[in-house]
Amino acid sequence: MEHEKQEAILEILEQDARTTPEQIAAMLSVDVKQVQQAIQQMESTGVIRRYKTVIDWDRFGEERVFAFIDVKVSPAREVGFDDVAERIYRFPQVHAVYLVSGDHDLRVIVSGRTMKEVAAFVAERLAPLDRVQATYTQFVLKRYKEDGEVYAETEPDRRLVMTP
Repeated sequence: MEHEKQEAILEILEQDARTTPEQIAAMLSVDVKQVQQAIQQMESTGVIRRYKTVIDWDRFGEERVFAFIDVKVSPAREVGFDDVAERIYRFPQVHAVYLVSGDHDLRVIVSGRTMKEVAAFVAERLAPLDRVQATYTQFVLKRYKEDGEVYAETEPDRRLVMTP
């Protein structure tokens, strides 16, 4: 299958992983078997890493606290920041680790059930790691959009329609 069609399949699945091969085939005007083969190939080569459910925990009624933690690290010869990043991403509380430019080297996204739990993770697990020089924590106060999903709720427009 050509690259453009594969890219279109990925964009459809990125928006909704439950879209069936039959629906994708109809949307792209291609054969269902071609879509199935393309998906299987992209799964086996790691292009499609997994399928994910995006959950609004607030709407479910369960509190989750997220924090961005910027970490200043001294790089090591020949491995740079990779080994420290690996140690950090192995913690189950860590959702993401990015090497970034700026005042800090790594940006870590952490979750917990309470702010106290996240603070304890930073103080007891993250900050004591070798070569971690400093951390800077920012708690997420409100999510507006994440992973392409809009969380902000807007009021329906209740104004009367004016006709000339």
